[in-house]
Amino acid sequence: MHQLNETHDTALTSWVESANQAGCDFPIQNLPFASVRRAGTSEPFRGAVAIGDHALDLAAVNAAGVFDGVVAEWLALAAQPKLNAFMAQGQEAWSALRLALSRALRTGAAEQAALSSCLIPLAELEYDLAMTIGDYTDFYTSIHHATAVGSLFRPDNPLLPNYKWVPIGYHGRASSIGVSGQQFHRPKGQLKAPDAAEPSFGPCKRLDYELEVGIVIGQGNALGEAIDIEAAERHVFGLCLLNDWSARDIQAWEYQPLGPFLSKSFASTLSPWIVTLEALAPYRAPFQRPEADPQPLPYLTGAANSAQGAVDMQLECLIQTPTMDAPVRLSRSNFRDSYWTLGQMVTHHSVNGCNLNAGDLFGSGTQSGPAPEEAGSLLELTRGGKQPLTLPGGETRTFLEDGDTIIMRAVCEKPGAPRIGFGEVRSTLLPAR
Repeated sequence: MHQLNETHDTALTSWVESANQAGCDFPIQNLPFASVRRAGTSEPFRGAVAIGDHALDLAAVNAAGVFDGVVAEWLALAAQPKLNAFMAQGQEAWSALRLALSRALRTGAAEQAALSSCLIPLAELEYDLAMTIGDYTDFYTSIHHATAVGSLFRPDNPLLPNYKWVPIGYHGRASSIGVSGQQFHRPKGQLKAPDAAEPSFGPCKRLDYELEVGIVIGQGNALGEAIDIEAAERHVFGLCLLNDWSARDIQAWEYQPLGPFLSKSFASTLSPWIVTLEALAPYRAPFQRPEADPQPLPYLTGAANSAQGAVDMQLECLIQTPTMDAPVRLSRSNFRDSYWTLGQMVTHHSVNGCNLNAGDLFGSGTQSGPAPEEAGSLLELTRGGKQPLTLPGGETRTFLEDGDTIIMRAVCEKPGAPRIGFGEVRSTLLPAR
């Protein structure tokens, strides 16, 4: 677990004035990473760090020769179009570069003159995925989501017997994951109505979003070597937002006996900025199970995981239909309510000897809270499409319609701690081809 250090000091300010404004997602205590270039150009993508309403172009910083020694070597890796090589260096490298950047961006820093020309306004940027994603695993860590969905299909037995014992997950498709701004066509597939004698083929009619947290793996492990729960978070580079789109009607027909397939593989969308676990140190919280529930098996139990395995991360989902001038909120929830922790996901994934690699992505699964209005999907909010939502202006939705844009945001915020924002992930559903 990361400990509080000088980079978390709430008194720190930056010579980038916008980073000091109230409500800023990217103050100097954050410094998330992304892959960027100026929009509408053929410039190469390169690594960047967000500060206020600007991005610090790490390739330009590298060329300016501001740092030396091993920090300069790590900066050169972080300046590449993809962060995989930097993430593979491990926690020591991530922390040291973040500290060096923090010191160079602070009010009064001697590096201001050299770094000022390395800033690009966020409004002028376009993004690529920050890493090459070799493998993608989607978990199912929200017991509130699992219970709500289970109750729709199995009212007498919403949770399957293994849920409280095993961090459930499935291997998803990495090739169709895109970055915020992604547009995709309504998927087609086999559909079968409950009263139909046989399936038909056509466009999905029950297209849904899933509000998830993306977990980005940094340093991997060797094939055959499990990751101990006490060391698990040393393998997590950071967190982002993930919209794991779902075709519910395709899913209902295909998922037995092996789980999701074409209902999930057509698109998933990530937010561009990866917030490091170190930046989130002030927002770690105890991981606790209800006393009546089974406690995790010993390999999933550790002192640090129990003391601060949860993350107090406020999540928000909004919709903007083609007729709306501005988006409206659909729900809010908190990653703190997750039934399984980051460390438990990493440990369980590797316990059989599975090797993780830098740039691998985990999805947390849909993050829903205990209250109905905290549901992280339309499937839950509309009770399987039986209770349509009424939006401002009189529109209704059971599932998404063509042209709808879904926006997800997240922030960590509390008195006495710096506000850490994640930006947003935004994506739009197009008509079927």
